[in-house]
Amino acid sequence: MTSRSIFVKLSSSFGLNFLHGIGLNRPRFFLLASIIVFVVLVLFLIFDSHQDSSSSLGGPILLFCAAGIKPPVEMAVRNYEAEYNCKIDIQYGGSGTLLNNLKIARIGDLYVAADESYIEIARQKNLVEEAIPLAVMTPVIAVPKGNPKGVYSIQGLIDGNYKIALGNPDAASIGKISKALLTNSGDWPAIKEHATVFYPTVPEIANSVKLGTVDAGIVWDATVNQYSDLDLVRVPELELGPQKTTVGVLKTAKDSVAALRFARYLAARDRGLTQFKNCGYVPVSGDVWRVKPEILFFSGGVNRTAVERTIQKFEIREGVKVTRVYNGCGILVSQIKAGEQPDAYFACDISFMTQVQSYFDDSTDISETDIVILTKKGNPKQILELEDLAQTGLRLGVANPNQSALGDLTRRMLLSKRMYNDIMKNVRVETPTADLLVNQLLAGPLDAVIVYEANCANVLDDLELIRLDLSLAKAIQPIAVGRRSGHKHLARRLLEAIQSPQSKIEFESIGFRWIQDRDKGI
Repeated sequence: MTSRSIFVKLSSSFGLNFLHGIGLNRPRFFLLASIIVFVVLVLFLIFDSHQDSSSSLGGPILLFCAAGIKPPVEMAVRNYEAEYNCKIDIQYGGSGTLLNNLKIARIGDLYVAADESYIEIARQKNLVEEAIPLAVMTPVIAVPKGNPKGVYSIQGLIDGNYKIALGNPDAASIGKISKALLTNSGDWPAIKEHATVFYPTVPEIANSVKLGTVDAGIVWDATVNQYSDLDLVRVPELELGPQKTTVGVLKTAKDSVAALRFARYLAARDRGLTQFKNCGYVPVSGDVWRVKPEILFFSGGVNRTAVERTIQKFEIREGVKVTRVYNGCGILVSQIKAGEQPDAYFACDISFMTQVQSYFDDSTDISETDIVILTKKGNPKQILELEDLAQTGLRLGVANPNQSALGDLTRRMLLSKRMYNDIMKNVRVETPTADLLVNQLLAGPLDAVIVYEANCANVLDDLELIRLDLSLAKAIQPIAVGRRSGHKHLARRLLEAIQSPQSKIEFESIGFRWIQDRDKGI
């Protein structure tokens, strides 16, 4: 009996016994008894609410899990519930069956699929928001210990006229993958004809081989690793089909922070993934576990307005902390080379990602913006092109070439036009970021500045923009995850948020051009 039920029982019993003891008549007894029961129930609800909020990380969580992944997931759930006083309810089934149920029911918090193709389908159906990989599995032939029938190939299964168990392609991931692989090899019609039974889950296939109901079955290698009385046979037709077991966070999750927290726990190298390894799976390289992880995000100053709102939403949804460092890319690159290890870096230009690419995974180009001249309203100095910046007496502001990507790109642009010395003699201010230049132009001491168009969106009522018809007057913004980050998957989800359609709107609203879709051929 729980402490809560004991509390209710003792309180009610004490109250009712007390009323009996003071000798009330029957009507008054039932009236006061009802009042006491009501008060006790209210106190119980207060007690229950307080206990949940003080000792739990949220929940309960409803998790739909592929039956073949039950052993490691169930152990991770038990550990998490014990450690954090959370309740996680699990429903098992074939990956396909669960997905079909999710389409209809539209409930639940998490979905663990045996292979990521089901997660992609769930994304397309607008069922899943985030996805985190867990482990890699490969299809194999399962046979009784010692392989008494001598099964060593797909053709041997067919020629030997053996009893075979397969997964139902419409219900189980292993069935779907087996059908696809054997269709490609040309073996599916024959092996389908020889199949004795099609099961909706992997454990049912393995158990039928174990019990001798069938001679062999196609399952995951990790499944066989969990049965001491089974052996596995690897064949080339199936070796082509390794799949990633993946956990998806459902759009119907009632508490995204709680759902994502357990998903991170399940996918953590020092928590859930140890259970996958113990159960014979090949786990991915997961993040380190933290209840509230913190990641370090380096970004060139020009990107700040475009990403800040997205990052704030990301922190709220994930229940994490993103420490932002916005600065000139020259300064950021120097810090990285000096030993700083950001989990992600969003550069102002490709040239400043190239300098530190060895510290990061492959980068993705997100956007581009033009380099422009910004001057006073009405353009009193009559600046129409780059050459006009060399006029006598003009007070110019530029970015520092050693501290910022803008400064470096400006220097290259001036050198290419052979106007570097003529224009630089008018420079009165060099800053590490473009926003400082804009502020100084607004304040009055400068006549013009060279900045990014993305710096100008909020000041065009007071200032005037002059475009430059030059191939070098452009910067491309790449983003990448730190190679040595302890939270790579979390950082990748942040990058996914920055690459989302909602983020695209933010970028374009302040003068960036979205080029990621262009790179994909969209």
